[in-house]
Amino acid sequence: MISLSHYLILGAILFSIGIVGIFLNRKNVIIVLMAIEVMLLAVNMNFIAFSHFLQDIAGQIFVFFILTVAAAESAIGLAILVVLFRNIQSINVDDLDQLKG
Repeated sequence: MISLSHYLILGAILFSIGIVGIFLNRKNVIIVLMAIEVMLLAVNMNFIAFSHFLQDIAGQIFVFFILTVAAAESAIGLAILVVLFRNIQSINVDDLDQLKG
């Protein structure tokens, strides 16, 4: 039987992988965005686990709102990435300072 602690440990591992992904690879914007999404999905999994074990649907409804915001965040991040690539032909995070007005 899978208990709540199994879900919480898996969520902590996924969140840690996201943090490590941000700190180890600061060069590529796409990998940084994917690491942020992994962290957000780990938090969502914890919300759903608590919601299931407490027999309350509010956590699951909250996850739908979080996923909506995450989709908007991804769309804005990819739009910024396209503008960055069009202007300086690079997706390197270090090149973002060239976009200063």
